[in-house]
Amino acid sequence: MSMDGSQKAQLMRFYDGALLPDEVIAAMSGDQGWFPSRTIARGSEVSKLDRLEEGLPPLRIEDHGRVFDLYDYLATNSVAGLLVLKDGRLACEIYQRGITADTLWQSCSLAKSVSATLVGLAVREGAIGSLDDPVAKYVDMGGVYRDVSLRQVLQMNSGIRWNEDYGDPASERRKLLEVQTGWKPGGVLNFMETLTRTTPPGKAWVYSTGESYLVSAIMENATGMNLADYLTSRLWSRIGMESDARWWSESVDGMTISGSGMNATLRDYARFGLFVLREGRVGDEQLLPEGWRDEAGSPYEIDGRTIRYGYMWWVPELQDPALKGCFQAEGIYGQYIHINPARQIVVVVASARSKPSYGKRLEINDDAFFAALARAL
Repeated sequence: MSMDGSQKAQLMRFYDGALLPDEVIAAMSGDQGWFPSRTIARGSEVSKLDRLEEGLPPLRIEDHGRVFDLYDYLATNSVAGLLVLKDGRLACEIYQRGITADTLWQSCSLAKSVSATLVGLAVREGAIGSLDDPVAKYVDMGGVYRDVSLRQVLQMNSGIRWNEDYGDPASERRKLLEVQTGWKPGGVLNFMETLTRTTPPGKAWVYSTGESYLVSAIMENATGMNLADYLTSRLWSRIGMESDARWWSESVDGMTISGSGMNATLRDYARFGLFVLREGRVGDEQLLPEGWRDEAGSPYEIDGRTIRYGYMWWVPELQDPALKGCFQAEGIYGQYIHINPARQIVVVVASARSKPSYGKRLEINDDAFFAALARAL
């Protein structure tokens, strides 16, 4: 079984940035049948999100000599949903363009940050011994990944050749997408085994969705559970989520696509952000290793070059004091879970922009928006 021709054509248009505005909304807010999916079940209790009495103050967003407000940001950046938490309370919750609080919104690469966080849970409970373990300890795959560690996969500095350009038919990302459309068990790992090395492990950074997919295979073998089921068991059912979520699979009942394809409500993305902000604590129980949050959300150095990427979390590019210590999950078409530990802020942005990649000429800088929020709150 695989997707039909019309579904495949729509999927490719999605990654090419060739959908009409209403089509982008539909692709982000509904199941298009592109891939099989697995349910992530909520628990019996819902964690209430109280409202911040004073709400969100007026914003002054400064971007390259220009000044904008909240309404400019929402309109210019094609934002369909925005949720802001301050000290765990709702300072702002906006839905437009036809979506509601019940809409399951596609995460795109926000799923990478969720998957990396689940690795932290597996380390805490002892299913994974160390991030310095080789990938081969958990996944029996040949090729160049024998000498790559789990940490290097999470930081995307394995040294393996990868081109993430969706629009290039010859890129590794586009080839992997073709593999995914076949819905074949083992297809992802078989493709990743064919890759070649460009540098020794740890010596160069390159963004690779393929490496994020390896997390699922690693976690399946380490925990004995499908990644989506592990998320249900260890997190989603325990931290007060109000809705079930969905996550794409490689095949029917197959491996979870750990780097994309998770769908959840904005409130539940925010609750996940709160879990990370609070360093993985649920009540009196610590689910993440001590110090994991700051380690996962910190940049690192390669030969004197600062890599603004942690364990599949981005570090804002904008050099603004209000963003010190911040990190964020990012996804194509303008998806964000932004975390500001110093100001105790979590921001979820759900957008339906015209192109997958970030276009500074067309949009207000998202980091500038987050900095404005930090100063206002």
